[in-house]
Amino acid sequence: MPFLLIGASLFALLLIVLIISYVCYRMAFLNPRTQEKQGEEFPIPEGEIYEPYREQMVSWMKEVRAMPCKEYWITSFDGLRLRGKYYEYAKGAPIELMFHGYRGTGERDLCGGVQRCFRLGRNVLIVDQRASGKSEGKVITFGINESRDCLAWVDLIIKEFGTDSKIILTGISMGAATVMMAAGKELPKNVICVLADCGYSSPKEIIKKVIKDMKLPENLAYPFVKLGAKVFGGFSLEETSAAEAMKVCKVPVIFIHGEDDDYVPCEMSRRLYEICKAPKVLVTVPGAGHGLAYLVDTEGYFKTLTTFCQKHNIQ
Repeated sequence: MPFLLIGASLFALLLIVLIISYVCYRMAFLNPRTQEKQGEEFPIPEGEIYEPYREQMVSWMKEVRAMPCKEYWITSFDGLRLRGKYYEYAKGAPIELMFHGYRGTGERDLCGGVQRCFRLGRNVLIVDQRASGKSEGKVITFGINESRDCLAWVDLIIKEFGTDSKIILTGISMGAATVMMAAGKELPKNVICVLADCGYSSPKEIIKKVIKDMKLPENLAYPFVKLGAKVFGGFSLEETSAAEAMKVCKVPVIFIHGEDDDYVPCEMSRRLYEICKAPKVLVTVPGAGHGLAYLVDTEGYFKTLTTFCQKHNIQ
């Protein structure tokens, strides 16, 4: 009888752990795609900090929607069909491969990116990451699997535009973490630079920060999130990180971060900059919240890119 009670207690405990982990998995990694369901014509990120820039962001979206583009599709390593939209400034020009943030879309998070690239004389391929926009999938992996997708997009560019193509990996927020993690892997010589705008140092660190913001015990809650990712999402949150990748990155990196970022602390980019062994520059923008560095200081952002790229012959 005692053995039955012990067995039942252990089963109940295991069930509770799995239920909590599943709830964490749904909260952190499943994308409900509410934005698409709402059908908002010109979606912008949620939050009061973005309202002052709504008019500019909508204007950029309208401009880009009127531009000619070509859709490209790839199949990910795990069988997902992923979409990108290519805008051409000039044949043979460098291509910025752009990745959006957590639960965003290419258009929403990277509006203004096409215009910036054209001003720099670059072509641009904006990707809808897995589980976002028109790409397939339900699970967001905080850059773990997305970094593999990044390399697949690099392969497509080389195949489509030639072996002499020059590629700049660009990302904002989770997209920045994605391209930094990709830069820690074996890259073809075609990749000549990484632009990381308000990226986090690791999935673990940003998740623990968000748990803390929710007034929950981060060290107690994080293991449930980690378990949920593994059991229900099929991936390891600690497989890699931007911090680990920057230790071995060989291509120049531009770090940009808003100093008033309440979501991904600016300190994360400062640490990543210190860790990075490749040629690098760090620019922090006073008064800029999460993902707003370009909108708050457009000319300063542009100057940073041109100066750094000229210095390291990135063109």
